Amino acid sequence: MTKQPKPRARGEERRQAIVDAARTRAANGGWSSVTTRALSDDIGFTQPVLYSHFAGGKADIVLAVALEGFVQMANEVDAAVGVLKGAPAVRAAAKAYLEFARLQPAVYEAMFSLPIGVEFGTERTGPEQRAAFAALLAVFGDGDDAVADAEVVTEVFWSTLHGVSTLDAAGRLPYDAREARLAVIAERFS
Repeated sequence: MTKQPKPRARGEERRQAIVDAARTRAANGGWSSVTTRALSDDIGFTQPVLYSHFAGGKADIVLAVALEGFVQMANEVDAAVGVLKGAPAVRAAAKAYLEFARLQPAVYEAMFSLPIGVEFGTERTGPEQRAAFAALLAVFGDGDDAVADAEVVTEVFWSTLHGVSTLDAAGRLPYDAREARLAVIAERFS
């Protein structure tokens, strides 16, 4: 006799299936193609099931995708940096960030361009965004190794990476200059 999944586990699986379907649909057709009706068709759930997991409909689904994106980006930056310090750490973090933005453009758009109703840099900033910031902040050291004004430097570093990734996604920067841009970023922020 096979065990049936517990109701809570089933609910979490359904919720994740909805988020995954939204990510896939947005990656293939943009966020305008993500509707509760389309997601219902994609995964075989009724719209009431979607709304039982995401009462705010599409807005809540986009938020869930964005929050997962912050965690994923933090993990990828952390993994790329590892134990590196100085310029190699800055370069590794910048490369991981820019690769995430390039390879996950719909998720990146949800994180930074779509209205998701989250705050940055306040006491109401969520743990997912804090994790992403912490991954970049770690590049600039901690304790005795920390650079002066590490949080401000991290904000400017993040802003630089966001600007480069946005311009790159729009085709406004030459593709063959990616490595040169990484070298400049690593040099300037080391």
